[in-house]
Amino acid sequence: MSRTFSSLRIRNYRLFASGQLISLTGTWMQRVGQDWLVLRLSNNSGTAIGITTALQFLPILLLGLQGGVIADRFSKRKLILATQVTMGVLALGLGLLDVFGAASLYDVYLFAFLLGVVTAVDNPTRQAFVSELVGGDELPNAVGLNSATFNAARIFGPAAAGLLIDGVGTAWVFLGNAASFIAVITCLLMMRSSELFPAPRLARHRGNLREGLSYVRQRRELLVPIVLVGVVGTFGLNFQITLALVDKVVFHRGAASFGLLSALLAVGALAGALLGARRTHPTTRLVILGAIAFGVLEVVAGLMPTFAVLAVALIPLGFANITFSTAANSSVQLASAPEMRGRVMGIYMLVFAGGTPLGAPLVGWISQEFGARWGLIGGGVISAGAGAVVLALSLRRAAARGRELKVPELHGRSRLSGPATGPVPVPASAG
Repeated sequence: MSRTFSSLRIRNYRLFASGQLISLTGTWMQRVGQDWLVLRLSNNSGTAIGITTALQFLPILLLGLQGGVIADRFSKRKLILATQVTMGVLALGLGLLDVFGAASLYDVYLFAFLLGVVTAVDNPTRQAFVSELVGGDELPNAVGLNSATFNAARIFGPAAAGLLIDGVGTAWVFLGNAASFIAVITCLLMMRSSELFPAPRLARHRGNLREGLSYVRQRRELLVPIVLVGVVGTFGLNFQITLALVDKVVFHRGAASFGLLSALLAVGALAGALLGARRTHPTTRLVILGAIAFGVLEVVAGLMPTFAVLAVALIPLGFANITFSTAANSSVQLASAPEMRGRVMGIYMLVFAGGTPLGAPLVGWISQEFGARWGLIGGGVISAGAGAVVLALSLRRAAARGRELKVPELHGRSRLSGPATGPVPVPASAG
């Protein structure tokens, strides 16, 4: 099997990826259905979509760090089973309300918030569980394939949701998502515990959370990707708001075309994920350049004059998006000790998704007040700017280190040892 798909040789990972593909397809269906239901119930309010998105991600902001501690303390497989069952029940509940015409805007707000509470535990647990499925050697490949699975679902899910919404309404999108959780639950139950690579369990004591924060703060290889992920996730990755508004307000189209835009974004992301699966040592420099490229391409997408040109521009934007996020995820997991990985990924997911309650309402408001295009343009400018600032600081730091290394060579002294006792040697390159 080629390097791109090498993790699929592991039975437990094959089961996990298969279940995730089906379940995530349902999840993407629900995201589109939820946005469209909110637009219908709120008379096309961008602010209402922003509030819904914020409520869904607010619990991650409030509980994400604690979710990472929980992931380190308990069996990750059992935790994921519990979270997936709960998510399925929530999707079923919203679907039944919509079927009977009883769903209100405030019901959608409530279900979005409850889903966020469960996600605060599910996200870091699921991210850290990958290393227990494949071990350290295959981890970069497995992270890349996870992104490929996520984006394959992102292709099929919105497209299927658009067709279902146009054909039978939003309720059946939610019910379809509820049914999709059966697949991932079945696959988790079929895994062989003896073939897992479990990390040491975290003993309960005061300071677990503080220990995780200190661990990240002291390691630049963790801090740089996490900071960039926070900025890009907060301001740049609000496509569920920006694309929905551009599709409906600028180009006056419907759910099917919104699904098409989401699918084309995912086509580029899928290509980026498959390429990322071949990468064995993602670097911090790749993360930084990926953030800059993503921001520039998002600005370009926001300036596209027609629907067709926008659709084409979303493919390279999706590629840059997943190149950045896959490199960040892999580099953070590889740089984390196994016993710290749950807490580190809790911090990672906190800044990645937890910034959405801050960014989503702001992006929704900007799109509504200044034009739908400005949600994309503004997010792109901030994302590229953050990457440029971090790149400049990194180059400055590298130059400073280079100067420090040249001091003993050129001047015969060390910063630590003081003046040299003998004559200063003349460099061979001097005349």
